Amino acid sequence: MMVVGLTGGIGSGKTTVAGFFKEKGVPVYIADDAGKRLLETSAEIREKVIELIGEEAYTGKSPNRKHIASVVFKESEKLDALNKIIHPAVAKDFENWHSKQNSPYVLYEAAILFEAGGYKKCDLNILVTASKEEKLKRLQQRDQSTLEEIEARMAKQWSDERKKKLADFEIENHDLALTRTRVDELHDIILKRGKNY
Repeated sequence: MMVVGLTGGIGSGKTTVAGFFKEKGVPVYIADDAGKRLLETSAEIREKVIELIGEEAYTGKSPNRKHIASVVFKESEKLDALNKIIHPAVAKDFENWHSKQNSPYVLYEAAILFEAGGYKKCDLNILVTASKEEKLKRLQQRDQSTLEEIEARMAKQWSDERKKKLADFEIENHDLALTRTRVDELHDIILKRGKNY
């Protein structure tokens, strides 16, 4: 069963694209959601995160996401350390999930697929792109974040130009009807590749 990586910068609309693949019956694993779930449910992760960030990282059994984010976005070495705690746990969780699927291919959606090297474990990789204006507009509507906060988060990710060099396919997501058509095309291409796999 092929694993197809799906990624895109913040605000590119990769979750919308993942939804279109899901409508076609493709099993979709969203790494960020898995990371959040594991942060909440894994006692081992909880212990390591408290060790890294301090007791304030959790309120009772729940992770204090706002506090964790405020610490790791100020200190990049802490962000790296947090990723080293979460990513191996997500990889293990994905393997477990993947083994239970029954489909020609599955989609692995991750925000930092290229930055974290996860793309190397995928058979093909799709990059979702959008103009900076489009991304900013979506994020301001979605998160009610300030322009400064959004741009600081964008600066932490690779540029689309850098990601394009590693992607097998690109989906320009500025018109939903065209995006859906592109998903249909790629779905057929992937199925054909799978037959020769």
